[in-house]
Amino acid sequence: MRHTAPADAAAVDLDAVDLRDPDLYRYGDPHAVWHAMRERDPVHWQETGPGTGFWSVTRYRDVEKVLRDARTFTSEGGTLLTLLGQPDPASRQQLSTTDPPRHTEMRAPLQRLLAGRTADRHRDRVRAAARGILAPALDGEPIDFGVAVHQLPVVMFGTLMDLPEPDWTRLTELAEMAIAPDDPVHQLPSGAAATQHRAHRELFAYFQDAATARRKALGEDLLSVLLTMTVEGEPLDRGAVMANCYLMLIGSTVTVPEVPKAALVELIESGRYADWAEHPELLETGVEEALRWASPANHVLRYATAPTELGGKRIAEGDGVVVWYGSANRDEEIFPDPYTFDVRRTPNRHLTFGSGPHYCVGFAIARMTLRVLFAEMFAAFSDFELAGPVEHIASNFVAGITRLPVAGKPRPGREPW
Repeated sequence: MRHTAPADAAAVDLDAVDLRDPDLYRYGDPHAVWHAMRERDPVHWQETGPGTGFWSVTRYRDVEKVLRDARTFTSEGGTLLTLLGQPDPASRQQLSTTDPPRHTEMRAPLQRLLAGRTADRHRDRVRAAARGILAPALDGEPIDFGVAVHQLPVVMFGTLMDLPEPDWTRLTELAEMAIAPDDPVHQLPSGAAATQHRAHRELFAYFQDAATARRKALGEDLLSVLLTMTVEGEPLDRGAVMANCYLMLIGSTVTVPEVPKAALVELIESGRYADWAEHPELLETGVEEALRWASPANHVLRYATAPTELGGKRIAEGDGVVVWYGSANRDEEIFPDPYTFDVRRTPNRHLTFGSGPHYCVGFAIARMTLRVLFAEMFAAFSDFELAGPVEHIASNFVAGITRLPVAGKPRPGREPW
């Protein structure tokens, strides 16, 4: 998805915009749409059929209110626009589609495993993977960073789940197919629906086989935690275990790689790569800015549990309410000069990891992975340049890039890996 600064908010016909359309994010300019909505109609009704539709929430404070208030805005009806108006089969089974207090009990053992100490323990393995991704660019030849960087976050997922390393690449491919079945890079010849069905079938079969084997030799890995946890006095059933394996895979392998992609494009196009690379003390604030800038998960869906008011609009019980992270993270009331990538930005209360009870459970591992990758990039390369056109993903969920050919300029006299 493009991260352009919008022009005239009045020029956007909000009634003609379809924020569900995957091609808007591949070919269009959603930031211009969100800017117009923040300016003119920050809680905007989009009709999807006779008497049906959803509310788009685009201002930071309104987005944060929806995310924090699980009593009024439930996750249990489903969290993705692709399932708008349909019952979610993972309701109350998957962490993302479960409200407190059940959600709180389900989250606790996962949070303990995914805490900062776990991230620190695997730092060296992530560093080795980052160097493996970057090494082919050290001879000055172009690499497709948009493809290569997906090899990085699956290292943590595969390690934490204790899955065989030869399976990691296929799991990443299936995750992309499941989330972006409309994109030509991931779509099978039989079409989007068949692509998503194939991905879901393979993934759930894989995790079912892995769970069956793991029950015979439980360990301290993430899959073992899912198999042995109890919620409300009962163990998770097989479907819930599979649903949460799927959630962890998507959360790690689909969204995290989009952060360095979006950041690198902007750093190249703005000429600011060297400024960040030459200031290692800005690594942490720069990564937070990269997270704000990329906002890799476009949206999350909630349903109103009772009549309420949001942004001056009356929301009826049962209405779908969609918050747009990329819009909230460009809200001019919260972020001065929001369309400038500023590695010195502080404070930076972005909502990329969400807010409230559903704050991303893997945030510590995501931050560690990104810090390691950027540190290795800056140590090895003084700059990058584009080596071909950038291609964006067709998905209303992932703000992403499928192709990003770049050529690096290796640092003279750099320390050998």
